[in-house]
Amino acid sequence: MPDNDRLIDLEIRLTYLEDSLNALDQVVSRQAEQIALLEQINRELYSRMQELQAGQKSNSAEEEPPPPHY
Repeated sequence: MPDNDRLIDLEIRLTYLEDSLNALDQVVSRQAEQIALLEQINRELYSRMQELQAGQKSNSAEEEPPPPHY
């Protein structure tokens, strides 16, 4: 293969590799955004769960007396 053909082949391969790299970069960027959103949702859900558990503990501490017919 002459040097000119070899150079053209390498340039074509480089172009495909650059396109693949750009596509992968976009995928990683979208995944990073999704992970950040999921982490935020997870923190909110954890906070709500903690509030509910705290509410249940305070309700169980303030148990109502049994009704008078007991």
